Amino acid sequence: MKCPFCSYTESRVVDSRVSKDAESIRRRRECLKCKKRFTTSERGEETLPLIVKKDARREPFDRQKIFSGLKKACEKRPISVDILEKIVSRIEQGLVESGEREVKSPVIGEKVMEELYNLDGVAYVRFASVYREFKDINQFMGELKDLLAQRERE
Repeated sequence: MKCPFCSYTESRVVDSRVSKDAESIRRRRECLKCKKRFTTSERGEETLPLIVKKDARREPFDRQKIFSGLKKACEKRPISVDILEKIVSRIEQGLVESGEREVKSPVIGEKVMEELYNLDGVAYVRFASVYREFKDINQFMGELKDLLAQRERE
C-alpha cells in the first residue's frame, strides 16, 4: 500500500474494523517512513460472468441495465427505488454465487420476470410484453390469463 503523503510502499496496520455495511474492512495504517497515518478500505472482489446476448455477442454484466428495465416496468406503480435496488442486488448476487463465467441473457430476463411476478402483476406484464416481444393481443391475453389463474390459486 502506497503512503498518500510520501509514496513509500511499506506500512503497518494499526487497526482493522468491519464497515457499517459489513461488506468491507476499514484499516488504519501507519507509514514506516514518514510515520503518518492513513485509512484504507478493502472489499472482496466479486467476479461477475460475461453476458451472452441473443446474437452471441458477449458483454460485461451491467446492473444499470437491469435497474432501468425494472424502473420502466414499475413506472407509476407503488414500488420504491430501494425495492428495485434489492432486486438487482439479488440477481447480481445469484450470478456471483453461480460461479459461471458466462450467462445467457434470457436467464437474466427470466430472473427479472420471476422477481416482478412476485412483486407486482402490472409491472410483470409490462416487462413480459417487451421482453417476450408479444406479436399480437392473443399472446398478451394469454400471459394475463396465466397471471390471473396463478393469483387465484394463491
